[in-house]
Amino acid sequence: MPKAIDRERMPYRFCVGICLINDAGQVFAGRRKPKAGVPQAFEWQFPQGGIDKGEDALAAAKRELFEETNISSIDLIYEVPKWLSYDLPEELLGKALKGKYRGQQQRWYVFKFTGDESEINVTQPANGEHPAEFSEWAWRDIEDMPDLIVPFKKALYEELVALVQPQIEAEQQK
Repeated sequence: MPKAIDRERMPYRFCVGICLINDAGQVFAGRRKPKAGVPQAFEWQFPQGGIDKGEDALAAAKRELFEETNISSIDLIYEVPKWLSYDLPEELLGKALKGKYRGQQQRWYVFKFTGDESEINVTQPANGEHPAEFSEWAWRDIEDMPDLIVPFKKALYEELVALVQPQIEAEQQK
């Protein structure tokens, strides 16, 4: 009989999330490469990733954005002032996130994309030095994002939208 996993004894993985906006106020969404058990309707998400040991969260956000999208032409608009978190559902506990974590705690950043779209390359990111995590990308309206993410991250995305949408709207007024 397999040993029961004690969620409460498992740590969160500390990560960053990136909300990248364009001149029209839309956000960058990447379509994750297909995974078993993830319906196509829930494959879209913001770039995100782990914080390396000793790494500053802002530096991690810039690194992760480049590693996943090839994008480096950005200006920082806003840092969400608190950590946002989600828990994995029971069926993924002990499997997802290398089986070591109960979920993620994420520090979110809003950046403005200042480059040309030819810079974006999700199929060969980091100038081809990083494996692709996305199969395609699109500019989306931020309020659509909670319905495009896997259901167990939906509440986090709803909270994120509530926190950053005013910042995006303020940026559009400039």
